[in-house]
Amino acid sequence: MIRRYLELLAREASAVEFEGPIIEARAAGADPAEIEELEQAKVEALRVRERLRRRARREAELSALFDTAGDLAALRDLDAVLEAIVHRARQLLGTDTAYLTLHDPAQGDTYMRVTDGSTSAAFQSLRLAMGAGLGGLVAQSGRPYSTADYPDDERFRHTGDIDWAVKDEGLVAILGVPLKLGGRVIGVLFAANRSARPFAQEEVALLASLAAHAAVAIDNARLLQETRNALEELSQAHRTAREHAEAVERAALAHDRMTSVVLQGGGIENVAAVITEVLGGSLAVLDELGRPLTGDVGGLDPGVFEAAQASRALGRTVRRGDLLLASADVGGEPLCTLVLRSDDADERILERGAQVCALLLLFRRTVSEAEGRVRGELLDDLIARPGSPGLADRARRLGVDLAAPHVLVVARHEGQRERAAFWASSQATIRHGLAAARGEEVVLLLPGDDPGGVARRIAAELTASLGLPATAGAAQIAGADVTSAYRQAQRCAASLVALGRAGEGAGGAELGFVGLLIGEGRDVPGFVASALGPVIDYDARRGTALVGTLDAYFATGGSPSRTAETMHIHVNTVTQRLDRIAKLLGDGWQEPERALELQLALRLHRLGHTTPAQTMGNGPI
Repeated sequence: MIRRYLELLAREASAVEFEGPIIEARAAGADPAEIEELEQAKVEALRVRERLRRRARREAELSALFDTAGDLAALRDLDAVLEAIVHRARQLLGTDTAYLTLHDPAQGDTYMRVTDGSTSAAFQSLRLAMGAGLGGLVAQSGRPYSTADYPDDERFRHTGDIDWAVKDEGLVAILGVPLKLGGRVIGVLFAANRSARPFAQEEVALLASLAAHAAVAIDNARLLQETRNALEELSQAHRTAREHAEAVERAALAHDRMTSVVLQGGGIENVAAVITEVLGGSLAVLDELGRPLTGDVGGLDPGVFEAAQASRALGRTVRRGDLLLASADVGGEPLCTLVLRSDDADERILERGAQVCALLLLFRRTVSEAEGRVRGELLDDLIARPGSPGLADRARRLGVDLAAPHVLVVARHEGQRERAAFWASSQATIRHGLAAARGEEVVLLLPGDDPGGVARRIAAELTASLGLPATAGAAQIAGADVTSAYRQAQRCAASLVALGRAGEGAGGAELGFVGLLIGEGRDVPGFVASALGPVIDYDARRGTALVGTLDAYFATGGSPSRTAETMHIHVNTVTQRLDRIAKLLGDGWQEPERALELQLALRLHRLGHTTPAQTMGNGPI
């Protein structure tokens, strides 16, 4: 019979089958002693069977824990690891469902993370407040809790939403154990049944082991993510550093090329060509007033100049639409702005280009100012100390031939002395002349023999540069007498202002009798010729008496009939002569100012300041 029980143990028979040998012995008429022996054998066999079942169950649990550890070692996806843990908990404990909640530090409760065997959407989205329900109590206390009948268990704080979700899922028996990291609870692992059942201590220990693995998985995932984030940050930092290094190297190479161009004597346009070659697009270089020095990027709206001011204030490139602007200044004074039309360009190179252009302009300005001082000192000496030895040699070294015809111009302006002086110095250098600044005026000695034309040009250009009226008077230098020409040009400029012609330019000969009065040497024949020249020449060629008729006309108060009586000619003849005079002198000869000049010229003509011509008589028209 002992052999029979061994066979039952070997094939893992059910407990009921162990009653078989006793039933068979009784049926065979065995004596009570034999039946008692079989009863004892059955009890021992059942004990052995229970030990074997416990060992098998323990082996399954250990196998599940081993598999879980393997999942952790393989660093699988966190969701997959947690799902496997919850699924194994359900299988090992033989429950209808298992689930896992995690703590939400932001809201101070726990939320459903993973479920296995759940069918209720409300249950799967359930959140458990700390201390509420079985799970809330486990999360709050950090200790495992179980109940064979949750709905009727008064140990737990029941809430409407939790009870409703538990009822919707149909759960009755629930076991929950905490997930801990150190002394901190990060979640709860549950096993639950839809019918009443107790949970043995071995089941609590098994679920706690799985919960420990789940906590490790969560912490590993956190560490892994932090490691990945750190690696990504390091990788991004490396890429940024490499790109920065490459950009700096490109900028340095471009700067070397621009510097080389400057050292070889190149100008702004050559530097701009290097920038365009490196960056592409179209480039314009603007001066401090926004005027193009080189290049063209099309029409610029006023907002571009605001962007240029922002670039100077920030000390870096500013984008406006498809334009990049880099502006440079020295001591708060703007020098230049680079405007690049490009979708994408290295701003460092554009900024270095602006610095190189600014230094080049500053160098040119410094050289120009130094040369301007030399030219100004020479002009001051020509005006204040004429005849001093060495003046001609000093002028020759500056490229000025004092023996050639020159015009002395005095330009009066309203403030902005430095700008006016710089402009005058630049003009003198360009036109091989001299320039000096004296108070509210600039003085220029320029090649030429047309004082009026030179004065008008200087007045117009200086007015445009300053944005304010500039009045220029000019005089031809006779011989080497720069001093006299300076005084005459100065009086000419003052006369223009007094006559209400500020902002204009003129020579003494163009001011009529005023020019005669202010002129050095009083060029009376020149004045008579400028006022009456066409009429005098006509009389000389034709033998007419237009000069005499004009003199009589003014003497009789502008009356043709009285003129005819005075000259003993017919009034029609006077009318015909006056028509001829009008054609020779042009419109406006009877205007008060012009008429005054003509009358003065006629008186001087009578005094013999011009070649005598027929002035009276009844000659032909």
